[in-house]
Amino acid sequence: MNFTNPFCDADGDKLREECGVFGAIGAADASAVTALGLHALQHRGQEAAGICSFDGTEFFQRRGNGHVAENFSSQDAIAELPGTMAAGHVRYSTTGGAGLRNVQPLYADLASGGFSVAHNGNISNAATLRQALVEKGAIFQSTSDTEVIIHLVATSRYPTMIDRLIDALRMIEGAYSLVVMTPEGMIACRDPLGIRPLVMGRLGDATLFASESVAFDISGAEFLRQVEPGEIVRVDHDGNVESLRPFGTHRARPCIFEHVYFSRPDSIFDGRSVYAARKAIGAQLAIENPCDADLVVPVPDSGVPAAIGYAQQSGLPFELGIIRSHYVGRTFIQPSDGARNSGVKRKHNANRGLVEGKRIVLIDDSIVRGTTSLKIVEMMREAGASEVHFRVASPPTAHSCYYGVDTPERSKLLAARMDVEPMREFIQADSLAFVSIAGLYRAVGGIPRNDDAPQFCDACFTGDYPTRLTDLQGAQADDAQLSFGNGTARKNTVASTVS
Repeated sequence: MNFTNPFCDADGDKLREECGVFGAIGAADASAVTALGLHALQHRGQEAAGICSFDGTEFFQRRGNGHVAENFSSQDAIAELPGTMAAGHVRYSTTGGAGLRNVQPLYADLASGGFSVAHNGNISNAATLRQALVEKGAIFQSTSDTEVIIHLVATSRYPTMIDRLIDALRMIEGAYSLVVMTPEGMIACRDPLGIRPLVMGRLGDATLFASESVAFDISGAEFLRQVEPGEIVRVDHDGNVESLRPFGTHRARPCIFEHVYFSRPDSIFDGRSVYAARKAIGAQLAIENPCDADLVVPVPDSGVPAAIGYAQQSGLPFELGIIRSHYVGRTFIQPSDGARNSGVKRKHNANRGLVEGKRIVLIDDSIVRGTTSLKIVEMMREAGASEVHFRVASPPTAHSCYYGVDTPERSKLLAARMDVEPMREFIQADSLAFVSIAGLYRAVGGIPRNDDAPQFCDACFTGDYPTRLTDLQGAQADDAQLSFGNGTARKNTVASTVS
């Protein structure tokens, strides 16, 4: 969401979705419904939150750093946001990207009226577009790539708002799920490859949109369907819903890491239960990488469903050999390596009476830099585990993501610098193994990966980026790892996200 290559935290050892979006139109208490939805999406962005509403005449906005509850739990806060239409956003701050000016939804008064946008994703040619707009006289108020969309809409010469938005989207590359508000109603859209998720629901006469289906559960809304890749859904204040497909047909490439880690396990992603998919990944991991051990232990909380699947497939007992505290500060607020390391220990504590003298299989969703994995292995040995084997419910994360996920630069990814055996030595485990990319596809989709036209965006594992990375070519991106090489897209990629 910003023009820097972001770090997920000071330790950089977990991939982070940068944001989540929610929208409601036709609800008497639209802002309250939106706040509830954002609570359920809190895991997608824990640094800042914002809501913008419309009462039929005027737009209202409230944004703040911190959790949703810190900003929108009081009746007074909701009372500041009247109207039957509202959209909200949660985000992670990134390097160079903190501050209220980047907290969404972003709002602008255009010649045609108010325009509010909440964006999940990343525009991979935003810097190029921004420079061109600045040279024409545009004045930016934030460092967010989302503001580029507002300027493109504002400068479009098409007569209607929907056509201006479509015109703007034709110019951008990368990934986006958007919830847009105008005086005429709400517009929700998803990039033509469907890299970032977006779903649609109903609560009485109100129409809802969210990054995940779990956001509907908390308000008692009905999950209707996903917004299809490349689809634009327009809803007016009378409840009329119109679906537009202005970008032609492209092979969908939804982010496979939603199944692995990003989405809450009680969500439905791409038509499948995330919890069921993670158990299936764990089972596949056990098939591919069995281990002679006494216990299967998840690294909480993200490793739990995969560990259950691994235990059920292998026949080994599943035990909570690590207990996580949910009431400590996040490790990235700590200024020094020593403080961060102690932060890992404060978050996770070995269940000594259970693991002492046992051969342990640790299950985690991924390894990024490896520092947390090292500390977890050390902690288990200090608690008396006789052997510590590490199994990972995703392939090695060897490439940075440029589609809206906080990832360290590639040189800081452990799998980009080392093969599996050196990685094992680094984290000091007795053995280390990852699920294969073929096994991951089998677990989440039941079909083999089509190497000529992959069914998911799996660039963080394979380096096969589905769109051109204009701002990064010749700069941060490792051209040798780009699937389109020399700037020419392969047949399973698109030069821009729309044709």
